[in-house]
Amino acid sequence: MINYLKGELSELKDNYVIIDVNNIGYEVSLPSSTIALLPPVGSDIKIYTYLHVREDAMSLYGFKSKDDLEMFKLLITVNGIGPKGALGILSTISSDEIRFAVLAEDTATISKAPGVGKKTASKLILELKDKFKLETAFEQKLQNQGESAQTNSISGMKEEAVSALTVLGYSAAESLRIVNAIDITEDMTSEDILKLSLKKM
Repeated sequence: MINYLKGELSELKDNYVIIDVNNIGYEVSLPSSTIALLPPVGSDIKIYTYLHVREDAMSLYGFKSKDDLEMFKLLITVNGIGPKGALGILSTISSDEIRFAVLAEDTATISKAPGVGKKTASKLILELKDKFKLETAFEQKLQNQGESAQTNSISGMKEEAVSALTVLGYSAAESLRIVNAIDITEDMTSEDILKLSLKKM
């Protein structure tokens, strides 16, 4: 199994790259969101990879982070979603957005991906909802965003508000949908968010 490739970015195309590792060129398909963040051709890069093997072909799929790679692996376990479909989803929606959309049972966000209708989005949510926990979703988001002070503060307040709503008897999915719909600013407290959320319930 090839866990990652580290080498020179030799070619950069719309949906794949060639990475030169010790004079061997590896063709790796990437989400368009990852391609947009790559450095110029000739730069050294590290890409986490998944090797997909079929009877007639072997394909490498690559990602900028381990989190995206693990999300890809989860997506291809969903009935009806193959590697190309999973790549399309990650090209449109970030791993963090997928996690929170699944937890909030938000089919509209999942349906933004090309070729994913509401039926497929509902199936994805149904099959993955037990894979994510609210607390770890917030923690992973902080990690992915570099834990800036502002992000840390707002994410922490969101988590507190969602936790408070679930204690009051509301479902985690409903609580998350309501809290995410609130325009949260730095000067707000978790109590302010909770009050606004209760008004929307």
